Amino acid sequence: MPALLEVEHLVKKFGDFAAVKGVSFAVQEGEIFSLLGPNGAGKTTTISMLSTLYEPTSGDARVGGHSVTGEPMAVRQLIGVVPQELALYDDLTARENLVFWGQMYGLSGEALKKRVAEVLDLIGLSDRANQRVKTYSGGMKRRVNIGVGLLHKPHLLFMDEPTVGIDPQSRRAILESVKELNRAGMTVLYTTHYMEEAQELSDRVGIIDHGELIAIGTQAELTRQVGQMDSLVLSFGEDQDAAGCLDPIRALPGVQHVDLADHQLTILAPSAEAILAEAVTCANAGGLKIRAVEIQEPNLEAVFLSLTGRALRD
Repeated sequence: MPALLEVEHLVKKFGDFAAVKGVSFAVQEGEIFSLLGPNGAGKTTTISMLSTLYEPTSGDARVGGHSVTGEPMAVRQLIGVVPQELALYDDLTARENLVFWGQMYGLSGEALKKRVAEVLDLIGLSDRANQRVKTYSGGMKRRVNIGVGLLHKPHLLFMDEPTVGIDPQSRRAILESVKELNRAGMTVLYTTHYMEEAQELSDRVGIIDHGELIAIGTQAELTRQVGQMDSLVLSFGEDQDAAGCLDPIRALPGVQHVDLADHQLTILAPSAEAILAEAVTCANAGGLKIRAVEIQEPNLEAVFLSLTGRALRD
């Protein structure tokens, strides 16, 4: 069976700068496929070409057999887009925003009213539907943004960094929504620079950096490509400063990278057990009180580091 989305050697240049360099991949119907890469990797530019917002410099893509360059109107009927930037009117309620965008999709009358109610239920905002969007939290606005992309029941949903800049609780709600949509049959192309999101959501992952798709596969396939690397995660209290621990831990034999985020030190090394005692000693010497220690199996952060020589969020 042909893939729902087929991307063939897509290139996008802005003057002399090549933002996307010959990207090719396919997304099967019913799949969640993630493009994982740091900021500036070319994820949004790729989504913009696939959704017919940008015309490719060269190459093409097909959605349901329709070319993004030759049949853009047919492609738009099959796709929904959740952009990184919010496409909402703050002075309108969530319901009014959805009605407005539903009319832009050609919906009207009872069909529009029914679909808006369905989408409000899907995004968990039925009880807040008549409040103005400007009163919403960042996470709630993101959920309305997702709702806009769902109004016309697309076959394929593009989601471009939908959890950027929101709190952990809202992020969790959005991830659960994506999984629920997929269980209901939605095919999703999801972009992110968060390794944890790609691991949790994806059937397959494409790793993109500097406009090039450098690896593609399931997580197991990707880790086999680059060899094994563990993650040692040291958790500490919110009132503690880990800055003084970083350089000593980085200097430990075998340590490939150290990431500090959300009151956790994540240390990548071929063997987490081999560096565990010394890493905890360095942390304690730097004034940290370690609350929890976790050794994680090889993950996508380690894969990206092995392929590019840098971390996803450097």
